[in-house]
Amino acid sequence: MMSIALPLTALLAFSGYTVSVMLQAEQSLIDFGISLMSRPDTAQVVIDLYLLATLAGVWMVKDARSRGQSVWSVVPYLLLTAVFVSVGPLLYLVVRGVRERNRKAVDLARVS
Repeated sequence: MMSIALPLTALLAFSGYTVSVMLQAEQSLIDFGISLMSRPDTAQVVIDLYLLATLAGVWMVKDARSRGQSVWSVVPYLLLTAVFVSVGPLLYLVVRGVRERNRKAVDLARVS
């Protein structure tokens, strides 16, 4: 059984930090992204980050399919990944872990 402690801790910490930064930001998220893409050195980091996000998205789709879920069940996580990158996969891992834990509890109750 997958533990949800690590992805949940990372999700809460990073989401809290993201909200804090966004509340203090002097420019919009879109303006910030445009300014990052205007220089080759920061654009390289952004491109690298979104390549990794794309790989995470592919993994989420394949993982959901292997668990008998539709691709549509992953769309909210993909949208979160497109905007906040890490939040989508972290939330997917937490929800997957909770579902797995609940499924095992139901299976144990049936056996008992």
